[in-house]
Amino acid sequence: MDLRLLAEGPSFRLVPNSVHGILWLQTHFESEHWELLSQGHVIVNRVDAQTLMFDASEAGLNLNPLPSLSPVPHA
Repeated sequence: MDLRLLAEGPSFRLVPNSVHGILWLQTHFESEHWELLSQGHVIVNRVDAQTLMFDASEAGLNLNPLPSLSPVPHA
């Protein structure tokens, strides 16, 4: 598992779980945020969590699939 998104109320804590996860985060966030990101101190909203999961999985990272982040079918 390279990145984990842990539920924190309506938001999600972004936790890198491997060197690949940290490297991916470094390519997507400014350097002043890297320390907080590497320590798992960043919380994102649901929409951003979904975007991060999609983008990271497209890059080949292994993520924890959260049922609460599964796309809701449109009626």
